[in-house]
Order: sequence, then structure tokens, then C-alpha cells
Amino acid sequence: MAKYTRIEVANVMKETGMVPLFYHEDIELGKKVLRACYDGGARLMEFTARGDFAYEVFLTLNKFALKELPGMIMGVGSITDAGAASMFMQMGANFIVTPSLREDIAIVCNRRKVLWSPGCGSLTEINKAEELGCEIVKLFPGSTYGPGFVKAIKGPQPWTSVMPTGGVSTETSNLKGWFDAGVTCVGLGSQLISKEILANQDFTALENTVKETLAKIKELKN
Repeated sequence: MAKYTRIEVANVMKETGMVPLFYHEDIELGKKVLRACYDGGARLMEFTARGDFAYEVFLTLNKFALKELPGMIMGVGSITDAGAASMFMQMGANFIVTPSLREDIAIVCNRRKVLWSPGCGSLTEINKAEELGCEIVKLFPGSTYGPGFVKAIKGPQPWTSVMPTGGVSTETSNLKGWFDAGVTCVGLGSQLISKEILANQDFTALENTVKETLAKIKELKN
């Protein structure tokens, strides 16, 4: 069962401005990544459940976070159907992220008051998601649309909260483009938790990168 309501999760997304994305089948590696992100100031992690037996990895990592990392909010991404969403919520997932807009996922998440963030690529999809109770829309893939798309939709719909994923980097110029356009937060995967960091297991570098990125975002949001 989720420890945090959808409003609580949405507030942390707005406050920190960043959701790290990560998947690896190695549980011990995952724990070190989680701790480095946490020590760097991140309070959210989207576990992108794309591999075989990913549910086993998430379950262990979520238990680790609950025991060792107070305030760390674990969610699950790459969810494509209501069954998977329900399974991960039983394991304590605090938010569900999907690559596309799925009404069946909206229903099961809303029933438990768990935040769900669907991948949308048009104003019509965004409107439908909000009609279904979505707090923060995922713009995916962000690289296809860019900050200009966000700025355009925020004109007629200033109430819309957007989280671009894909096409977001830790570079100041990139982050500035997104936050100047009005995004609520950004999703960062390999641009934050790089293959090089994982290969070298340089968790100090990861902690520092997370800290620096959050500091940039805080400055851009003020």
C-alpha cells in the first residue's frame, strides 16, 4: 500500500522539480544508486520496470527505502496496463508512470488515491488525462516536443502541470529552457544516472551530480 497520497507526491514533485529514473536488475547496485540519489537530495525515484522479474527488484528496493531512507518516495514507470499498476501498488508504489494515456490505469490508481502520470503528446490527450484526475502530465518523449510545446499549452491552460521525460539533461541551458517554459518538474534517466557512473560504480559522482542538478533547478524555479 502506498505511504504517500497523490497530493503529497505531487507536492514533492513540485518542490524538488526532479524525478530520477532508474532500472537495473542488480538489487545491490540499485540500493547504492538509491542512497546516492537520496544523499544528493532527491526524494523521488521512478523505477522503470522494464526487465524480467522487475517486480522482485522493486519490492526489495522499496523495502530498503522505507527502512533506510526516510522520506524517499518510490514509484514505478513503464507501466502499460491496470494489472501491472495494481501489482506494484500492492508492493507500495507511491506513484505510477505510463508511456501512454490509459484509462484503465487511471481508474485503479484513483481508487487508491495514488498519483499516476500518463505519457501524453497532444493537448487532447492532456485534457483527457486531466478529466480523469491526473495531477501531473508526463510529456513523452520530451525531445520530440521541446519547451516550446509546453509554453504553448500553458497559455490557454495555465493550470496544467507538466513533467517532460526524454530530451532532458543536467545542463543548465537545457533545464532553463524547460523551467522557463513552465514545467512543474523533469524526469531524468541516463542523463543523470549514466552508464559510466554505473560501470565505474562512482556513487560519489552520482551524489554530487544529483546535488548540483537540484541546486540548478531550485535557482531556475525562484
